[in-house]
Amino acid sequence: MIKRRQFLINTGLALGALAIAPTFAFDSKKRAIGIQLWTLRDTFPKDVKGVLAQVGKIGFTEVETFGYSANNGFFGTSVHDFKSMLDDNGLKATSNHFDFNAMIKDGSTDIVKSYIETANHLGSEYVTVPWISPELRGTTADDYKKLALQVNKVAELCKASGLKLAYHNHDFEFIKFGSTTGYEILLNETDKNLVDFEMDLYWVVRSGNNPLQLFKDHPGRFTMWHVKDMDKVNKEWNAEIGTGSIDFKAIFAEAKCSGMKRFFLEHETNYKPNPIESAAISYNYIKNNLI
Repeated sequence: MIKRRQFLINTGLALGALAIAPTFAFDSKKRAIGIQLWTLRDTFPKDVKGVLAQVGKIGFTEVETFGYSANNGFFGTSVHDFKSMLDDNGLKATSNHFDFNAMIKDGSTDIVKSYIETANHLGSEYVTVPWISPELRGTTADDYKKLALQVNKVAELCKASGLKLAYHNHDFEFIKFGSTTGYEILLNETDKNLVDFEMDLYWVVRSGNNPLQLFKDHPGRFTMWHVKDMDKVNKEWNAEIGTGSIDFKAIFAEAKCSGMKRFFLEHETNYKPNPIESAAISYNYIKNNLI
């Protein structure tokens, strides 16, 4: 999740560079660098205001939230106050990870209405399904088809309120069911006019799949990304962007095919370095090398 590149001064060099630049080179100055706040999960719940100030100071302009509760807001901070804190630090919550497990379990959409109200108050674009618990995601292709129906149902509610629904993957969606996977079922069984996908690049690569092939097979569906790197030695560990094994330059070059509109830096799995310092390192790599 990170930012901008200086333009070449020499006109001849500039023209040559544009020929090999990433697909969105022409609007790179508009490209925001976001952060999934889960990256700062050890400190964010304890100091919402202070952490948001640190995020803004690094240079991030967008965040993706987690941890919202209808009774407790964002870790004891009301939605109204949270929005004010974002504004004070030049940040916008363009996407929100909300817990859909209860809704999927009992079919009730009451909690979804609370999510939609919160997202609209924050001025967000996306309500995002972050994770489905093992007992709810199922173990068969039919289970994934039923899940897709639920996702479509929520997406209809989001659309009626001016929002878009996105589905965020891990690796379990890539379990094979004959010649297909749970992820392919979700892509094919959800309404492409209603449901976008937030591709977690790390989990796609870790599962043994190729993001570029998925872009080609389903162009335009992956409007958001989670950008996190894989440690070169232990694939179960994340790494600061640019220090791991994922070829982000090749991936960013296909942003247009993906349909990517925004992305969020995330440090997640078994990640030990200082979170805010590591986020700054990853930010600077993205800013200087990827956009």
